[in-house]
Amino acid sequence: MAPLAASSVDSILVDLFLLLLAAKIGDELFKRIGQPAIVGEVLAGVVVGPAVLGWVEVSDTVEVFSELGAVFLLFWVGLETRLDDLRRVGRVAGSVGVLGVVFPFAGGVAVAAGYGESAGVVVFMGAALVATSVGITSAVLSELGLVRMPSGRTILGAAVVDDILAMLILGVAVGVASGSGADYTSLVVSTALAIGFVAFFALGGTRLAQRRPGFLKAPKFSESPLLPAVLLCLALAGVAAKIGLATIIGAFLAGMIVAETKEQYPIEEEVAPLYAFFSPFFFAFIGLQLEPDAYRDAETLSALVVVTVVAIVTKFIGAWLGARPLGGRNAAIVGVGMVPRGEVGIVIAGIALEEGAVSEQFFAIVVGMSILTTLLAPPALRALVARQS
Repeated sequence: MAPLAASSVDSILVDLFLLLLAAKIGDELFKRIGQPAIVGEVLAGVVVGPAVLGWVEVSDTVEVFSELGAVFLLFWVGLETRLDDLRRVGRVAGSVGVLGVVFPFAGGVAVAAGYGESAGVVVFMGAALVATSVGITSAVLSELGLVRMPSGRTILGAAVVDDILAMLILGVAVGVASGSGADYTSLVVSTALAIGFVAFFALGGTRLAQRRPGFLKAPKFSESPLLPAVLLCLALAGVAAKIGLATIIGAFLAGMIVAETKEQYPIEEEVAPLYAFFSPFFFAFIGLQLEPDAYRDAETLSALVVVTVVAIVTKFIGAWLGARPLGGRNAAIVGVGMVPRGEVGIVIAGIALEEGAVSEQFFAIVVGMSILTTLLAPPALRALVARQS
């Protein structure tokens, strides 16, 4: 591979600088007015991106930094989570994950069918509404100190179920769009791999760490536990991606494994700089993808409003119903916490566009819905927690 030209490197560095600076300015402003910092970071991406100033363009390098931001965010959240905590809400989390998929999928299918769309668009719309961006909610839960509460643990557990089911639905959607039909054998194999991956590392990995809590210092190159911990995080994130799961699921599991060693090492203190540096790119990149020119006609805007309302209502109802055993307060927090679609909805829209199954208008609607749910959920979650505390 040819080396990058100096001008290309300079341009990349400037883009990263501007995006990080804008994100932290947004963070600072929103903290000062008592609002979730991540909303400020997402809006900062909108401001410096093509939507407003056009200073930073969507690029592969910025996307990589965004993905690393999501990975280290969920790794950080995993460090706050123990397997026993998830076990206590396992049944409820499963219900939230399933119902939080069924209701939005039905809503997305109904909306697309109501507009008279083709079978491919109908299934992709259902898939786009199914997705939940646990990274968005995790950041708010961490900020509010709710990661270890029943509602926080339920959301994290439900995210794993949600991701596996979303993977299945996306596989069906791609099969329908290609005209070849879904390859059900591949779907079954992928599902088995995903479940096996989660079970093996959630159960076996944490138990191994409990029995050998000094494993992070075992390698000769390990001057601190940080490097082995990061290697484990990136490895599980990569394996998760290879079998069709989100990278953040692997990162979250890695965090849970490393969490079992916290009595020996202050690992959170060492991971904190990585989390602080990379996560703003994740949030700002979501805002960066907004293209305002796509929303100039009334038809697209009205469809965006309909899809966003359906996305919010169906996800909230499904998650709330599943979380009712936790009580009304926690069920409402779970319902709101499952609403953000974030980068996951945008990825599904991009896949649909690449498959040639949908129009640019569909892509714009799903991207707009993903950004709106990302912006609306954190303030609602914070207000709900403040009112009920």
